[in-house]
Order: sequence, then C-alpha cells, then structure tokens
Amino acid sequence: MTVPVDDPDVIARILANTDALLLDFDGPICSVFAGFPAPVVARQLAEILTEAGHVLPPDVAAATDPFDLLHYTATLGGKEAELLNAAFRAHEVEAIHSAEPTPGAHALIKAWKGTHRNLAIVSNNSRTAVETYLDLYDLHQYVDYIAARTAANVSMLKPNPHLVSQAVDALGAQPARSTLVGDSTTDIEAANAAQIVAVGYANKAGKVEQLMEAKAAAITTEIQILLVSLHVV
Repeated sequence: MTVPVDDPDVIARILANTDALLLDFDGPICSVFAGFPAPVVARQLAEILTEAGHVLPPDVAAATDPFDLLHYTATLGGKEAELLNAAFRAHEVEAIHSAEPTPGAHALIKAWKGTHRNLAIVSNNSRTAVETYLDLYDLHQYVDYIAARTAANVSMLKPNPHLVSQAVDALGAQPARSTLVGDSTTDIEAANAAQIVAVGYANKAGKVEQLMEAKAAAITTEIQILLVSLHVV
C-alpha cells in the first residue's frame, strides 16, 4: 500500500474527520536541541553516571541520544533513574531557550484552535520543558492538554500508547476521530497501538521510508501543508 506524501487533499480529509489533534513536541512543534545539541546533553548525562561510580557499557557511554541514557538508568534502580531524569529535565528546559520553532507550527496550533476543536501535545520530553516552551511563546491558551514525561518511568513513553491514549481520554475524544502528527517511528507505532490516525512528519532525509514502514496513514515533509489543508476543510 502506497502512503501519500505531501498530498494536501489527503491531509484535508484526515483533518476534516479529526476532533482531537495531537502533536508530538520535538519535531512537529520545534527542534528542542537546535542550540544545545542532544549529543552534548547525552555526554553530560553519561558523566553524571560515571561520577556517581557507574561503569557504563561502551554503547551507553558513546550514546548520542539522551533517551538512551534514560533507558539505561531504568535498569539501575529508582534512585539512579530519578537522578538522571531530573538532570535530563534541567537540560531540556535549558535547551528550550535556544530551540527553533518548526516553520508553520505555531500558526497551525492557533488555526486549529480557531476551528473550536481540541489540541494536545504528546511528548516523551518532560512536561516541564513543554510548558516552558508554551510560556516562552505565549501558546498555553491554545493547548488543551499536555501528555508528557513526568517521571523516570520510561516504560510509559512512546512507542507505548499510554501518553496518546491519556491525551485522547483527557480531551473526551473518540480514537477514530483523533490524529497524531509525529516525526518518529515511535510516534506512529504509539498512534497505531492507540487506534488513532497517524500522520508522519518527515523532517529529515530517510524519514519518509521509515514512517511508511511504521504504517503512517499519510506523510508530510512540511508542517505548512497541514496548515494549508486545514484552511480547505
């Protein structure tokens, strides 16, 4: 089955049948680590663990994704996991101040609320980081719910559908009339597991193929296409 890419008519049909729009945060809304690169954050988190006396496996010590460190500490026990989660959250909040808004994202958020339908942010990033961003850009009034990381328990993060279902339930929406826009395979997997529509945002080379394999219903390479499609609904 061919997945439509950058087809405004397909996106328009999806949005017309959507009561609750769910947006992933890092990617569809902004590039969180644009000014504070994720590999730098990962290295600093690794240093925290080594300074606490932990000998890290080579792949963990060389990780460039902070979430790899978070997943690793889940195997060490509650104290270490909470320590690293707190440090990661602080780094995320710091990164927010140099994060780059995704072109069209803020306009989409505002335009969606203009249709009197609900919108949620569903993210593996910390809730504190998401709230900091919304405060920074005065977007809180347009977001009805935030489902994000609030603890060190990584098992509830995407691709687990927990956060997606939490948002759908909080908005009082039906899964069949809910849509998640995400830029990773874990977003698509979580949306499919929660039985809601998944739209992939392919913002980097190679992602179109990855999101197709993850079974996105449609794919866009620009958030502006969603905005254009919304205006023709």
